[in-house]
Amino acid sequence: MAAAVAGAVAATLLLLLCPSEAAAVGEGRRLHTLFSVECGDYFDWQAVGLLHSLRKAGQPGGVTRLLSCGPDQLPSYRGLRIGHTLQVPSYSRHPRTGDWYPAINKPAGVVHWLKHSAEANNVDWVVILDADQIVRGPIIPWELGAEKGKPVAAYYGYLKGCDNILAQLHTAHPEFCDKVGGILAMHIDDLRALAPLWLSKTEEVRQDKSHWSTNITGDIYGMGWISEMYGYSFGAAEVGLRHKINDDIMIYPGYTPRIGIEPLILHYGLPFKVGNWSFSKLEHHEDGIAHDCNRLFPPPPFPREVEMMESDPNVKRGLYLSIECINTLNEGLVLHHTSVGCPKPQWSKYLSFLKSRRFSELTKPKYWNGQMVETRKTVQHVVSLKQDNKHPKIHTLFSTECTPYFDWQTVGLMHSLRASRQPGNITRLLSCSDEDLKNYKGHDLAPTHYVPSMNKHPLTGDWYPAINKPAAVLHWISHVQTDAEFIVILDADMIMRGPITPWEYGAKLGHPVSTPYEYLIGCDNILAKIHTRNPSACDKVGGVIIMHIDDLRRFAMLWLHKSEEVRADKAHYATNITGDIYASGWISEMYGYSFAAAELNLHHIIRRDILIYPGYVPVPEVKYKVFHYGLRFGVGNWSFDKADWRNADVVNTCWAKFPEPPDPATVMGEDQSARERDLLSIECGRALNKALYWHHKRRNCPQPSTFDSTSKKLEKVTTTNGSEGGKTENSDGNWRKSHIDVAKRKTVKRIAAAISHVHRARRLTRSSRIWIVAVWAASVAMFLLVISMFFTDRRRGVSRSRVSRSQKAHV
Repeated sequence: MAAAVAGAVAATLLLLLCPSEAAAVGEGRRLHTLFSVECGDYFDWQAVGLLHSLRKAGQPGGVTRLLSCGPDQLPSYRGLRIGHTLQVPSYSRHPRTGDWYPAINKPAGVVHWLKHSAEANNVDWVVILDADQIVRGPIIPWELGAEKGKPVAAYYGYLKGCDNILAQLHTAHPEFCDKVGGILAMHIDDLRALAPLWLSKTEEVRQDKSHWSTNITGDIYGMGWISEMYGYSFGAAEVGLRHKINDDIMIYPGYTPRIGIEPLILHYGLPFKVGNWSFSKLEHHEDGIAHDCNRLFPPPPFPREVEMMESDPNVKRGLYLSIECINTLNEGLVLHHTSVGCPKPQWSKYLSFLKSRRFSELTKPKYWNGQMVETRKTVQHVVSLKQDNKHPKIHTLFSTECTPYFDWQTVGLMHSLRASRQPGNITRLLSCSDEDLKNYKGHDLAPTHYVPSMNKHPLTGDWYPAINKPAAVLHWISHVQTDAEFIVILDADMIMRGPITPWEYGAKLGHPVSTPYEYLIGCDNILAKIHTRNPSACDKVGGVIIMHIDDLRRFAMLWLHKSEEVRADKAHYATNITGDIYASGWISEMYGYSFAAAELNLHHIIRRDILIYPGYVPVPEVKYKVFHYGLRFGVGNWSFDKADWRNADVVNTCWAKFPEPPDPATVMGEDQSARERDLLSIECGRALNKALYWHHKRRNCPQPSTFDSTSKKLEKVTTTNGSEGGKTENSDGNWRKSHIDVAKRKTVKRIAAAISHVHRARRLTRSSRIWIVAVWAASVAMFLLVISMFFTDRRRGVSRSRVSRSQKAHV
């Protein structure tokens, strides 16, 4: 009897103190959690954070890290002791096709676990997570509403392939295809039926390169990177699994949760920020922070600082989630470093906060409130943009040609677009001839809409590549269905520093936003009177355009026609009429834009705070959103001109880059304006090289070689291909003479020489600093020596005086 009472008391205490563990006890409710990683520093710190958060959340059952490691990686791998681990064969390089696709390790790891792990035979339910997640409370499938045949998952609305030809090609049941991912909670029997198909469907979609484009998959890179996600959705459809979908279980930091919802998972797959602090996991791709004793990620603002940042209580909740994510990750790193024998860290205000009762209270486990029983999809809103559901959809376009020159510009612009968090879809308008397209290598650089090349006009034979821009926009709007309300049009030779949105700059129907191009003097003279019926409405604008879709539909055809019209008007090419310093008609497309807009009475909102040319002095306090590096700029002996790199294939040459700009610390001019100008120039140059670095990293280039070997290759390419053959010649030779002018361009060799001068200048500066410090130290030492001698002599004099007085007294 006493034993029975004791057992009842113990059971009651278990329910009261640990409801999650108690819920997991019982027949048919054995739970196991899986997550997949590769052997490297990047996944090690993620695993430390996830495992710590799972322990803190009180996740019931066991947790297994599925570690995909190649035999050549294991000897040098440092993270074998992180959590309970099952080593699985690496599929990063596919054993049959040779395709490099690390994301396939997730389904391959699950298949291996089911076949070779004893744990899989003693489990009823499985939760599958991603490594880049922080768990805030126990994830219990049956509490979330999961049933056998009906897994629970988060909503991935961007998986467009469930609604189009992709699903029809890759599953016999496209009607069952669910847009899900992030967190998967399912019965073990469902996982056994699904896992082999998850792997095979992933391989199948990955090989279907003809359907990688963004408009089919929703993958903004158009590179087949989300094939594994489609492999899951198509495999689940194939076996008849119908998901219970919810968008409240998981949230990306930087987004705002719905009122009254406490998400259980923070998925930090995207960059996010709080005030001036920001975090992006990609910036820590090779970070050994899990193995560097007592090193943490930069601390986010404290809760009391967040309290003062935002008045909207719901937006404030989103900011609190963002700092909770990184604070929990850092707390996990502190405990991990202690567990591996690191010395006790020095006291800091931040460490004290992580160990405080306040932080413990803020991060205590959250329990699901049972509201997610129905199938439901909701929309989350980005905190950083303070966007609400009244904000219109936007789409960003930029025009290029299929040449190495435009490829490196595309890499730079695309990287900056992602970093700037430009909302909406992005499309590269790629103008290519059929012949050039056969040999073109840059299909995967950006989501792409292919356009017939207008370099050589089909009617007049005029060689004028700039006309591809209006021709491409017209082709896109005529062939693509879009639900975007506003279109942002950029040039390829730009670097984004922040998002460009119509609501920030006041764009509306009939009133596009653009940046000033004051040199378009043709708006003030006979040129406008000849080419538009409304010369008074001609605006000197270009560079960045934000236009309502209805305006663009009326405008695009006229933009092309007016460009052709101005280009054909050679009688008015003169500089004093057009403002074109080369008097070659090269800026006809810009006038085509202004004259077409005037024809339709589109009155521009002209904003001078959007765009700046590197090398120009910025207006104080203005936060420019775009660098337009269309002109040569430099700092000291370093300079950059995009024309110098017209024929250099820096995109397909592993680890190729541009000469590094000077260190910002060396910019020490007395003139504040000149200093700000130089810092912006350095920022632009660095942004291009950073984009190239990540491009080469994604391409899995071998270890970087020295800059000298790369520069020699590029120098050879540039000097041997200095001219552009027949394509650079038009009938009057103006284009070559005015815009290429190879003889006047600086070669890569001269740029490399300039860099050596910069390094030499840095060494001289460093030597000068050392000499100054040495002189200063010697001066101080001499001063101290003189003072010491003075006081020593004085003490001796006092002693002699005392002795003399003493002697006199005795006498």
